[in-house]
Amino acid sequence: MPEAPPSIDQPRPAAPARRQAWRALGSPAYRHYFFGQSLSLVGTWIQQVALGWLAYRLTDSTVLLGAVAFLSNAPQLMVAPFAGIIIDRSDRKRLMLQIQSLMLAQAVFLAVFTHFGWITPWLILVAAGMLGVLNSFDAPLRHSLAGQLVARREDIPNAIALNTLTFNIARFIGPPAAGLLLAATSAAVCFAVNAVSFLALILALRTLAPAAPRPTPMPFGTAMREGFGYVRGSVPVRMLLSQVALLNFFAASYLPMMPAFARDVFAGGPNTLGVLLGSAGAGALVASAYLMSRPSVRGLTGSIRHACVLAGVSLTGFALTDHLWLALLQLFLLGFSMIVCNASTNTILQTILPEGLRGRVLALYTAANLGAAAAGGLLVGWVADVLAPDVALLGAGLLLIAAGVRFHLRLEFMRVHLRPLYAAQGIAPRTAERSPPETRP
Repeated sequence: MPEAPPSIDQPRPAAPARRQAWRALGSPAYRHYFFGQSLSLVGTWIQQVALGWLAYRLTDSTVLLGAVAFLSNAPQLMVAPFAGIIIDRSDRKRLMLQIQSLMLAQAVFLAVFTHFGWITPWLILVAAGMLGVLNSFDAPLRHSLAGQLVARREDIPNAIALNTLTFNIARFIGPPAAGLLLAATSAAVCFAVNAVSFLALILALRTLAPAAPRPTPMPFGTAMREGFGYVRGSVPVRMLLSQVALLNFFAASYLPMMPAFARDVFAGGPNTLGVLLGSAGAGALVASAYLMSRPSVRGLTGSIRHACVLAGVSLTGFALTDHLWLALLQLFLLGFSMIVCNASTNTILQTILPEGLRGRVLALYTAANLGAAAAGGLLVGWVADVLAPDVALLGAGLLLIAAGVRFHLRLEFMRVHLRPLYAAQGIAPRTAERSPPETRP
């Protein structure tokens, strides 16, 4: 009796796991971009840590720490919708080159003004705001380029996982390196290192082939209405973006508070700051390896559910401890859970998004990620100044647990709407299920 053909649920014979985890690097364009981006991101993390340490050293103000984090990312809440339209109607390679050149100039500005002692809290805020505007373009460009540079569509999830890996390798290496540089040299040197690191990505981008012509752009107003209308009308996209915003509003608020915890709670200096941030980076690195090992996008919604609750529990645990070793464990779990949630959401979105809307929706994803983190950091910085840093993070952790439970209760409703989109991509079998209800829970 002949064997039945394999169903779409059964995986096809795969390459060895090690090769499968790096399969997107088989595309030369993506490979060049991957290595250039890896070096650039290390410099970005070094600058971020040095900027927070410099701001706290100058003022001893947790409010300023929150303001720096807010301005570094908050412009994405306002600029992202316009940035997404520009990305969808532009040559992405050329636009990326322009943004990287401006970010290099911002790092040079910080290095020069800090070296000569001209830097002030006001100038730190201006530099953070400049970076926030540029990040409104940089982050969605990085996400959208990943799908454009791989040769096969089925390698897009792996390319996104590799993008996440590069970010988190940098997150693992950058903060400890910044701590060593701050202890041995100065913040100005850290800013100069970041400026040099942009050259790696700029050179890599110049090796890429010219992009295909973009379609004739529609008016800005029409394009914006189309993007927001798509998000409103898609239950999975709307729910995923909302959960990413809640996660990052509460969980990412720990980051601007780290200089205060390093010095005032754990009685340390730059090296302690680097170890704390490096622990979260190690958790994020493990999460990236986990996502790389996954053969398919299916099942990621369950990973998001568990990761959101774990993030709340670990943030709460961090706020309640004054033992460094236990704090490092909690930050490891927090870094792991945040990346699982953010990167899994990114992968699902890139799988189901129409190509013509990719830039606009990914810009909104970036706003929900980094923009919400900026707003949360500002609020937590204010609460920490009024009460205490540990009280502020404890409240954020408890609210995040509640948000994770809410997502769990609504998960099956989202899956009902997500399955037909997966089936249209050949990821899930088509079934004779009834059409999903149009009502919202």
